Amino acid sequence: MQVQPYLFFAGRCEEALDFYRKSLGAEVTMLMRYKDSPEPQTAGMMPPGFADKVMHASFRIGGTDVLASDGSGHEELEFKGFSLCLTPGDDAAARKAFDALAQGGRVVQALTRTFFSSSFGMVTDRFGIMWMVFVPSQGPTAG
Repeated sequence: MQVQPYLFFAGRCEEALDFYRKSLGAEVTMLMRYKDSPEPQTAGMMPPGFADKVMHASFRIGGTDVLASDGSGHEELEFKGFSLCLTPGDDAAARKAFDALAQGGRVVQALTRTFFSSSFGMVTDRFGIMWMVFVPSQGPTAG
């Protein structure tokens, strides 16, 4: 069994994919537009002009696949009650990712050293997605 985040961007999915490509090195592994669906869309399912929008996409950040869509065009863009946790390999990579995600977004907690992380911060990106950037401290190991 697997759990994968599925993000709906209310008409801004392609913009989000491009942003994550540039800011996090994401790789888009699959993208299908509504107009390319093998089954015709039922009348009223999507707003006019939505044919070129993203029906389904998959992108990879590091070793994680994230799913995304523009949705049906009828929902409001509102992400609450969760955060995506990004774990870069070192402090320099954490700073680079954090700063990139913060462009056009909002810093919730500045990137700083904590008792549990050599670099930890929280940022809400320009699409309303909350990110926790976290580099685990090298502490004692169980043995």
